[in-house]
Amino acid sequence: MLTVPVSRVAFPVQAHQQVGNGLLLGVLMEPGTYAVDPDPFGPPWRRWDEFGAVEAEAHGVYAPVFALSCGPRGAVVVAPGDVRGTVLIPGPAGGNCCGLDGRDGPNLACTRCGRPVATRVDDCSLWQAVWLDPDAVHRVDGDASPHRTVGWDALRAERPGVQPVEPDGQWNPLWEAAVAVAMARLLVVSAGARVTVPDGLVAETFRRTLDALLPPGPTARTLTLAGPGLPAVTADIALVPQHPQTGEPWTPSGSADMVPLQWDVWAHTAFHHDRRPVPGAGTMPDDARRDDPPPPLPRQAFHPDAVAFLDTLARLPEVRQPWLRKIYHRVSHGPYRFPF
Repeated sequence: MLTVPVSRVAFPVQAHQQVGNGLLLGVLMEPGTYAVDPDPFGPPWRRWDEFGAVEAEAHGVYAPVFALSCGPRGAVVVAPGDVRGTVLIPGPAGGNCCGLDGRDGPNLACTRCGRPVATRVDDCSLWQAVWLDPDAVHRVDGDASPHRTVGWDALRAERPGVQPVEPDGQWNPLWEAAVAVAMARLLVVSAGARVTVPDGLVAETFRRTLDALLPPGPTARTLTLAGPGLPAVTADIALVPQHPQTGEPWTPSGSADMVPLQWDVWAHTAFHHDRRPVPGAGTMPDDARRDDPPPPLPRQAFHPDAVAFLDTLARLPEVRQPWLRKIYHRVSHGPYRFPF
């Protein structure tokens, strides 16, 4: 056994995120969980000009990228602390400035047979994880009892969401990745029309980028948050939660187009209320937290993760439409310029 018993959850939106330079990120997976990468993972890599459009589309990529992984599909990612029975392979192991980045492929071997079985990633700017090679390992069923899937209403109590801003004033990298992925899908359902974004955190994280990418003109579509505990949808586009275990989006009633958003980001956006002092006698209102410190304020405007945005958009067939391809090329040629 190469891991402790683990249960499958949705593949994290931030799994392949790289944040700045020298920033130490946390562990990607929660203890006792695993996820499966639906796309090829790791070396060998081939540049875009080595592919034809037909072959690239067979790999699920519909717009030019710098390089494509030709590694195996189905890599299993777990928390490093859940791994057992492995040893680091001596010699070159894909190191960068602060640790292992996995660029050279598997760097962990099975202690019993010596076969390379996994890739440890713990370099700065990358989420810490162990990626099990699907060609070298297989799943072993343990307890026959099914893992409990938490219902939507129970999720609100068990996972209230994560703060958008870190204590040092930096935006949470999970938010940057999750919003970027949702942004790409939101552009698709907008059909190129301008979108009205509701005030609050949705506006703070989505409006600036949408206004910059979509053409000016009369508003044609409206966006709203929708999900368990919120009013019925009346807008054209519903920003809905994605279940953290199954990966399935919440389905609203009506005809609104759905755009999934990572649960922890959606939950905080939907149910977070600014703390404000309330004079009073008697019972304190639910949204008053007078003894708590105020939430940290961001140092700068929100910037979605450009790489996560481009990676998601490149894998949506709609990116072949001329108006959306134009946006893709604009961002890919300036991923660190406004509005990213």
